[in-house]
Amino acid sequence: MQRNIFGDTLTLCSSRPLTGFTRNGCCDAMPEDAASHTVCVEVTPEFLAYSQSVGNDLSTPVPEFGFDGLRPGDRWCLCAARWQQALEAGRAPRVILSATHERCLEIIDIDDLKAHALDLV
Repeated sequence: MQRNIFGDTLTLCSSRPLTGFTRNGCCDAMPEDAASHTVCVEVTPEFLAYSQSVGNDLSTPVPEFGFDGLRPGDRWCLCAARWQQALEAGRAPRVILSATHERCLEIIDIDDLKAHALDLV
C-alpha cells in the first residue's frame, strides 16, 4: 500500500493531466523511480519558469511522449529533489499533502511541505 506523508493511504494527484511515474495519477514510490516523483504539486507560472530555467521545461508539449505540457493550476507528481531545489530558490509550488508520498521525507522536511500545503486544515 502506498502511503502519504501522514501514513494514510495515498490519494490521487491528477488524472488530467495524467501524472505519476507509472502514469496512474498517483505519486507512488517505485524502486525503479530513482528521481522519486513523489510530491504532488499545483504548478504556478513562477515554478514553471524556474523549472525551465534549470533545464526541465514542463510547459512545452512533447507529443511523441503523449505530454501536452503543464499549465498553471495543473497538478503534477514532481521529483522530491526538484521541489527542494525550488524551495531553496523561493519558487516552490504548493503541495497536496494527501497525495504526496512519504518517501519524499527522505529529502524534504515535513514542516516545509506543511508550509506550502493546499490541503492542510
